[in-house]
Amino acid sequence: MRIGIGYDVHKLVLGRKLILGGVVIKSLKGLKGHSDADVLVHAIIDALIGAVGQGSIGDFFPDTDPRYKDASSLSLLYKIGSLLKDQGYLISNIDSTIVCQDPRLAPYIRSMRDNLARTLGIDISQVNVKAKTEEGLGFTGKKQGIAAYAVCIVHKKV
Repeated sequence: MRIGIGYDVHKLVLGRKLILGGVVIKSLKGLKGHSDADVLVHAIIDALIGAVGQGSIGDFFPDTDPRYKDASSLSLLYKIGSLLKDQGYLISNIDSTIVCQDPRLAPYIRSMRDNLARTLGIDISQVNVKAKTEEGLGFTGKKQGIAAYAVCIVHKKV
């Protein structure tokens, strides 16, 4: 059994779609980034890569590489899931938290979990997504950005 932790943060800006867990969220602002800037998926990718001791998301998908400009983060997650499978790893579970003052994310959580589970080829019961506010504190509380944390457990096929 191996455990990984992931974290990501992006700034909120006008003129971008807000995508979290592969779901387009109704919002006036979206996240600035080289890809679609899906902080939830990026945190999960980092957790999975970290669990198998292979660096971070930037090692696989550098923001200097034009191939990943506006890329779907779910497609990047699929590649990492395939890499883990090829190396003989199975995902036991993923637990994640999105830190976001606004918009309210509760109506989107089930769709996020569905997308993540489907992309990784695991059951939805193995994926948890929570959303928390910071009660107006810090950059997320002031609606300047969104952060996400993820933890995962993987194990080798027996």
